Amino acid sequence: MREIPGRRRRFLSRRGDGTSELIGAALTFATEWKWPVLPGVAADPDSRSRCACPDPDCTVPGAHPFDPGLLAATTDARMVRWWWANRPTAPVILATGGQAPCAVSLPAEPAARALTALDRLGMRLGPVVASPTRWSILVKPYSLEQLGELLHAKDFVPGSLRFHGEGGYLALPPSGTGQGDITWERAPLPGSASPWVPDVEAVVDAVVDTLTRTGVSAPEL
Repeated sequence: MREIPGRRRRFLSRRGDGTSELIGAALTFATEWKWPVLPGVAADPDSRSRCACPDPDCTVPGAHPFDPGLLAATTDARMVRWWWANRPTAPVILATGGQAPCAVSLPAEPAARALTALDRLGMRLGPVVASPTRWSILVKPYSLEQLGELLHAKDFVPGSLRFHGEGGYLALPPSGTGQGDITWERAPLPGSASPWVPDVEAVVDAVVDTLTRTGVSAPEL
């Protein structure tokens, strides 16, 4: 499946409202692509920048599981429909790893520059998820041992890189969170087959090399 570059691309719209987009996207991820999903906790209605969870210092407001917990993530269409029928504005949360993609994320500004550099080099990337502060490159599932060996072999790895592997999670488009809207920076085409994603080794090698060679700053965020 070919991925289409393009900022803030919308897909899977059923009507013009965000509610139908959310349940349509959740059903596509779960039933067509077999990515386990669950609803995220909503942002605080009194302050969108705060989370509705009990943690007053939540660092990912609205963009994480709460009730149900991450282990409830499913590909069952009936469960997905029930969840979003009861919580129609809930963010769509991907349980990364296992049969679902993992992700490598970095702050938005250096991520944009890195992707431009990778395009010039002809590096093939799959879908890229964007929030206002961070972009996440989806990759094939990997184990903690595999990731550990990969990072150990590097002389330098930017501290701002984050890894969403087995037991992790990631908010997917078209979710709205306390940090802003989640969109596709590189959108997969809709279809019955799960989108192609690259190996984590290829992405980490290319991103680290590009950031190092171009002198792109990747601040901690």
